[in-house]
Amino acid sequence: MPRRDSEQTAASEDAIYLRAVANGDMHALEVLFQKYQAQIYQTALGVTRDPSLAEEVLQDVFFRLYRHADRLDGSSPLAPWLYRVTINLCYNRLKGLRAWTDSFHELAERLFSPSSSSPERSVERSELQLVVQQALAELDPKHRAVVVLFYLHEYSVQEIAEIVGVPEGTVKSRLFYARKLLRRYLERYDGLSDLLVPNPA
Repeated sequence: MPRRDSEQTAASEDAIYLRAVANGDMHALEVLFQKYQAQIYQTALGVTRDPSLAEEVLQDVFFRLYRHADRLDGSSPLAPWLYRVTINLCYNRLKGLRAWTDSFHELAERLFSPSSSSPERSVERSELQLVVQQALAELDPKHRAVVVLFYLHEYSVQEIAEIVGVPEGTVKSRLFYARKLLRRYLERYDGLSDLLVPNPA
């Protein structure tokens, strides 16, 4: 099913649950939580690199959904609204925090296209994950947010611009900067830089 058709179907289903949530139906809220919790937590972890903060953001996102369900008419897909709230909550929690040092292998796997499953290639991909971890640790949350939305959730530049509330050119520049940093790290390792996926249009 094409993505747009799938989103329209999801929006119709979500609209039913949103109306129920607005009327105080906690089961409907639980349905939406089960449907979106993995994506929201993954996004929050991608931006904060802190499992505890990501869990806090996840809970806060759905608390806000419960409070504002009556303001959402369900005519648009719910996911972009959830991501927008998630990103903003992450920004708020990260103010003044130090850079992260923990790994983020799941995003590393999605940032780069799989090639061969040979043992040599597997070793390269393990090295690649460590390199990506180092590079991502240098990015600020705003750059990390667009990287997560583009590579992990496969949103277009236009969709990301709407979610984070910035011009498309800003999204492109943040992606360009992030990729430039990643490539700089990868160029230190022979055989890894060719794994970088193509630039966004």
